[in-house]
Amino acid sequence: MSSSASMLTGSAVHRSVANIRSPPAGGGGGGASSSQSSGPSTPMRPITSTFASPSSLRAEEETILIEFGTRKLLVGFAGDAAPRGAIWFGPEQQRRVGDFRAWQSDYHPDWRNAASGDQWGKDYELWRSDVRDLDLGLVGDKIERALRDAFTKYLLIDSRPRRVACVIPSGLSIPLLSVTLDSLFGRFQSPTVSLLSPPVSLAVGAGVRSALVINLGWAETVVTAVYEFREVQCNRSIRGGRMLTEQTHRFLAKHLPQNQKKPETEDHENSQEYVLSFEECEEITMRLAWCKAHPSSATTKPAEGLSTVEEHDESEERRASPETEQPGLATIPLKSTSPPVTLELPYDLLTEPCENTFFDSRHSPASFDDHELPLHLLVYRCLLQLPVDVRSMCMSRIIFAGGCANVLGLQGRIFDELSQILRERGWDPVTGKGLDKKREDLEQMKQKARARLASGGTTGPTSTTQPGAGEQDGVWHDAANVKPEVDPIEEQLKKRGDPTSQEQGELRAVESIGAWSGASIISHLKIAAVATVDRDLWQQQGAAGASKPGEVDSKMQQRQSLGAGGFMRGAGTGHNSWTLGTWGAY
Repeated sequence: MSSSASMLTGSAVHRSVANIRSPPAGGGGGGASSSQSSGPSTPMRPITSTFASPSSLRAEEETILIEFGTRKLLVGFAGDAAPRGAIWFGPEQQRRVGDFRAWQSDYHPDWRNAASGDQWGKDYELWRSDVRDLDLGLVGDKIERALRDAFTKYLLIDSRPRRVACVIPSGLSIPLLSVTLDSLFGRFQSPTVSLLSPPVSLAVGAGVRSALVINLGWAETVVTAVYEFREVQCNRSIRGGRMLTEQTHRFLAKHLPQNQKKPETEDHENSQEYVLSFEECEEITMRLAWCKAHPSSATTKPAEGLSTVEEHDESEERRASPETEQPGLATIPLKSTSPPVTLELPYDLLTEPCENTFFDSRHSPASFDDHELPLHLLVYRCLLQLPVDVRSMCMSRIIFAGGCANVLGLQGRIFDELSQILRERGWDPVTGKGLDKKREDLEQMKQKARARLASGGTTGPTSTTQPGAGEQDGVWHDAANVKPEVDPIEEQLKKRGDPTSQEQGELRAVESIGAWSGASIISHLKIAAVATVDRDLWQQQGAAGASKPGEVDSKMQQRQSLGAGGFMRGAGTGHNSWTLGTWGAY
C-alpha cells in the first residue's frame, strides 16, 4: 500500500503544471531533493494586444479603395498594386429575384423593347450627368448591389464597418455624390470616406507632379491640367465612348441591306432608329474601330539610290495582281438584326466612326460649341489657357486614360493634330483673316529686309517708321529671334548638372499605371485626401453642411494630424467645418 501511495503522489506531482513552473520553495538543502527542485524554469511573459494575430491587425488597418465610373466599379484594398475585381453595370444586374430565364436554352432577350429613343444603352450605365430625369434611388440600389457583390466575390470580407477611399470624377454633381455617400454611410456603416481625384491619382501613378491628363471616358472627354498635385484647369467635351458607339451603329446601319434599313427622317441625328443591340455594337467598336494617321505624318522620304529589283515570273504576277490590289475586307456577322446578316467592309471604311466622333473634320472649328469641341482643339485650348511655366511642364507630361484611349491610332492622331496646330498658330490665342494678313505683311517685310542686306545696300537716313514696326534705320531688327545674352549663373548651373532640371517645353506622353493604382499609393502612404467626410457629420448635416474652401480656417487645417491613420481620420473629427473639396463646386 505504501508503494502504491507513493506512486500516486509522484504521478500527481508531475501532472501539476503549477509545481513545474513555480520556483522551489526552499532556499537551500543538499542531496537529491535539492538537485531536483533547482531545475531550469521558464519565466512568465505577459501577452499584450500589441502582438496580436496578423489577421486582426489587418482588419483594424485595412482600407477599401473604390473607383467609380460610368460603366464599371473597381474595388480592392489600399496598398495593393491592382484592384481585386471589377463590377460592370448592365441589365443582368437589375434582374428580379427568381428570374432564371437567362439560363434557358430557348431564351433570346428582346433588346428592341428598351431601345427606343434615349434608352438604348442606358441600362449599361450607373448614372448620367443630366439628373433631371434620373432615378437617384435606383442609382443608390445599383451601388449597393455592386458593392455587396464585390465584397463577397473578390474581397471576401464580412460586414464590419471599414474605412473607404473613393476615386470619383471631379465633375460629379452633388446629387450623385450624395447618393454615393449615403450608400457608403447608411448601408455599409463606413466611419469615414475619403474622396480622391482621378487626374491627381493618374499623375501619382505616372510618377510625376505635373501632367496634362486626357481622360477619354464613356460619357465625355475631360482634359485636366495638374500642377504640383493640384487641378488648375479643366475642359470638357461630350465626345466619348457613348458617341463612338452611336457613330458605329449609324455606320453599320448605313451598310445594311435595303430591306433591313429604317426609313430616315429629316432629323435623323436626334431621332435615330436602332437596328442593332447595344452589346453587339459595343463589341464591334472595341474590336474593329481604329483611327487614321494625320496626312502630314503619312508622307515618307524617298529612299536614296535605286531600289533592288528581284527576279520573278511575270505570268504569276498577272494572275496575282487582281487579288493583291483589293483592299483588306472585314467580315462582320450581325446576329441581333432580323434576320441575321453578314457584312463585308474594307478596313479603311472602319475609321469613319472614330473620325466623325473625335475630330469631325467635316465642319469648320467655328461651328462647334464649347462643350463639343474636337479633341485636338480641346487639348490646345486647355494648354493655351495655362500660364507659361505651367504649360511648359504639362505639355511634356501628357497622360492618356479611359476606355477610348485603347482605340488603335487615336493617341498618335491627337499628337499629330496638336503639333500641326502649333506649327500654324503657335501660342497666339487670336485667329482670323486680319491676323493672317498681318502675318503675310510681316513676312514680306522680312523678305525685303533680307534682300536689301544680301544686295549690300547702304542704310539711308534715320527712318521715321512708327515705334514697334520692327524696322529701324533701314535695317530689320527681329527682336523675337535675337540671341539672348549669356547669363553666368545659368552657365554655372548647367556645368554643375542641376538635378532639378526637368524635361519641359516639348510634346511628350508618359504612361500611368492607372487611377486606382495611383490612389492605392496615396492611401498606403497616409497622404491627406482632397476631402474627407465623417459619418456622424454627414448624417447630421448632409451635403448642405459642407463649407466652401474659402470659409475653412487654414490654421485649424494645419493642425490636422497627418501621421499614421491621419489620411483616414477625416477633417470632421474635432473640427466644426469640413468641405467636399472640388466636388462642392458643382
